[in-house]
Amino acid sequence: MPIDAAGCQAIFGRVVSAARGLGAADVEVIIAAGAQALTRFANNAIHQNVAEHGTQVSVRVQMDGRTARATTNRLDGASIRQVVEEAAALTKLQEPDPALLPMADAVAVPDLSRWDPDTAQATPEDRARAVAEAIALVETAGQTAAGIYSTGDAVTAILNSRGVCGYYAETMANFSITAMAADSSGWAKGSACHRRDLDCAAMARAARDKAAASRAPAELPPGAYTVVLEPAAVLDLVGQMFGDFSATSVADGRSFLCDRIGQKLFGENITIYDDACHPLQAGAPLDGEGLPRRKLTLVDRGVVRDVAYCRQAAHLAGVEPTGHGFPMPNEFGEAPMNIVIAGGTSSLDEMIASTGRGILVTRLWYIREVDPYEKIMTGMTRDGTFLIEGGRIAGGVRNFRFNQGLPEMLSNVEALSPAVRASGEEAFDMVAPGMKVRDFHFTEVTRF
Repeated sequence: MPIDAAGCQAIFGRVVSAARGLGAADVEVIIAAGAQALTRFANNAIHQNVAEHGTQVSVRVQMDGRTARATTNRLDGASIRQVVEEAAALTKLQEPDPALLPMADAVAVPDLSRWDPDTAQATPEDRARAVAEAIALVETAGQTAAGIYSTGDAVTAILNSRGVCGYYAETMANFSITAMAADSSGWAKGSACHRRDLDCAAMARAARDKAAASRAPAELPPGAYTVVLEPAAVLDLVGQMFGDFSATSVADGRSFLCDRIGQKLFGENITIYDDACHPLQAGAPLDGEGLPRRKLTLVDRGVVRDVAYCRQAAHLAGVEPTGHGFPMPNEFGEAPMNIVIAGGTSSLDEMIASTGRGILVTRLWYIREVDPYEKIMTGMTRDGTFLIEGGRIAGGVRNFRFNQGLPEMLSNVEALSPAVRASGEEAFDMVAPGMKVRDFHFTEVTRF
């Protein structure tokens, strides 16, 4: 483990001592420590192993209605005193903020750890064995494999002079593979707090089989299609909207939920939570000020219910904070970060079998916002796009560009698979199902 709770307390003690010498009574410390190692492969061979470890100490001082933060990665006494002095000097340069609250008081936080010694202690040889097996599976089809396998552990601690003392440790393993053939490709990715939960061989087989099945892709005209979106595609697209479930964003007029909270924006079968303690989730159960993250019902059967509140936004609104604030000071306030999209009972195979004509989408990429209020997003399919005809996969198709509003899409969901821990490239990992969606708008065909 990078640093234990006693080590974090010792660092905090040195910060408090230095702050008192400067006349600063209110001080907060966020400690982030970790070790990460990565094995990268391409052209069916491992070509890079890298590893890094370090600790950052971020100090926030608050005095006379002002606050500021300074950060160091040096832990000796002189460096700790210096970072406190820098935070104090920056604080004195700020204009007083009449909305600034006192630092948070101590509250109970969930006793949660997702730290696994087998994952933390994984060696380059451990990763190489898994990568070699994955490469061999792809090579059997005459394809070329590329991707990464990473393992590591991390600690987050937040302590302040009003008694907040939160500590969280977790490990994380990530595996991603792209299988490339002459005119097609397949992709798979996964993450888990315990590396034993990652089936790298199964992901390699999935990527290989998608690349083989999508060879000689046909070109279809753009238009509105029924689509079956795999969980990674759902995550990357639907994940674009959760920054709007923020009280600060709503108050600033930056959210598509302005004047829409309490309205039914999505279909009856759409329910979405934020739950840091969900067994498939990862990340600390406390926010950037040390408050416990409450479980939120963001969408209940299509109706927008809750948004996240940091302490400052909650104070202004006269409600209780939800424990989703970012470290102070910041411009964004808060956001839900542990998304769980409730799933259904249909498997992906059953969704395909129930589709007369449609498109199966493995993943999406290069997603950008077109219309902030209607939450219209554009992007492209990639690494496994297939025509469905008569309830069966008929072959690969050229990739599409799409323009799709998320409220419309989530009102047109006809079926949901069970939710799984999903990984993509355009949004943070979350728990998400696959979706069958009618009238998904493809606007043009790409060149690959």
